[in-house]
Amino acid sequence: MALRRLLLPLVLLFGLLPPGRVASGGGDGGELAEFEIPRDGTVVELDESNFDAAVRAVDYLFVDFYAPWCGHCKRLAPQLDEAAPVLAGLGTPIIIAKVNADKYRKLGSKYGVDGFPTLMLFDHGVPSEYTGSRKADLLIENLKKLVAPDVSVLESDSSIKSFVEAAGINFPLFIGFGVDESLIAEYGAKYKKKAWFSTAKDFSEDMMVLYDFDKFPALVSVNPKYNEQSVFYGPFEGTFLEDFIRQSLLPLTVPTNRETVKLLKDDGRKVVLTILEDELDENAPQLIKVLRSAANANHDLVFGFVGVKQWEEFTETFDVKGSQLPKIIVWDTKEEYEVVEGSERLEEGDYGSQVSRFLEGYRSGKTIKKNVGRGSPTLLGLNAIYILIFLVAILVALMYFSGQGEEEQRPRTHQD
Repeated sequence: MALRRLLLPLVLLFGLLPPGRVASGGGDGGELAEFEIPRDGTVVELDESNFDAAVRAVDYLFVDFYAPWCGHCKRLAPQLDEAAPVLAGLGTPIIIAKVNADKYRKLGSKYGVDGFPTLMLFDHGVPSEYTGSRKADLLIENLKKLVAPDVSVLESDSSIKSFVEAAGINFPLFIGFGVDESLIAEYGAKYKKKAWFSTAKDFSEDMMVLYDFDKFPALVSVNPKYNEQSVFYGPFEGTFLEDFIRQSLLPLTVPTNRETVKLLKDDGRKVVLTILEDELDENAPQLIKVLRSAANANHDLVFGFVGVKQWEEFTETFDVKGSQLPKIIVWDTKEEYEVVEGSERLEEGDYGSQVSRFLEGYRSGKTIKKNVGRGSPTLLGLNAIYILIFLVAILVALMYFSGQGEEEQRPRTHQD
């Protein structure tokens, strides 16, 4: 056994094992265990005997640390089963594995697992926690993004088309036509989880027509999910470039839901939020078109919309009960929002002039600040009131009994 342990580093160093197979020193009695990369795209069950070998054998290993009794883990399992063969079949394969961290607690503890499920991507042995979507299709897109280069270098029209096709529709794309890779490398790394970045060294006039730019260098932003596209011609220094990239990560008008609200908070700009009765109302497209035009002229703000019917729980925090809709506010994405005096509601008809008046009122400071979630008594607010009354009652009782105690003590002191 001791001889095997001494030989293991040499075996790994000189590649004496067959491709896709790595030996591990785990297992009972220190026996060498082998891990063979699955070729059928199944989710691999790992334990303490073969985990280290798997990490060494696979460039990209996505691990689900789960517990058999965990409800979230049970719901996640079929999503991983669906994603596993797709990810294993990529040009850069990603293997999905799972570990019963409730049973193999030492292994879970080693990687800081303190809840289930905990998902981790091992990139050439280096672990990082994954906190993105767990739905199979979005999980695939997110992991493809994480293992891609920070900036892809494209050499021809065909490679540009292949890059765009492989990127899918869930992330914005940035293509730098004639842009030096060094100019966007920093942002490719910084915003890796949020967008695809590339530079095109050689391209035809057909590409210039397709992406609607007439000179270069030009950085083209494409948001395929929302069918939006914009071009940045520079300057490529200072904050100008990053401002363009950051603002292009979101569509001009953001449909506000549980997924996009985190993007709004991460963005840092205030949100001009329009609250509708129903996003599918027949007048909604006309209003959203007006908001998109306003967003084009006000890049320091983000424009979003949300329907009460689509997300009632969220809209109630802006005191929409009893309000006439659509309602328009400016939200700081934290604890406060502002309403513009005389422009709280949008009347049906000329939305353009109404939105313009709202923005003019906001810019000139004709606003009333309100607290999110405090416009009307909520369950949390009522509970807080009850707790306050209870604490005051206890304080009064303590003061009363304290006074009684002093009255009882005084005669005794006097007698002494």
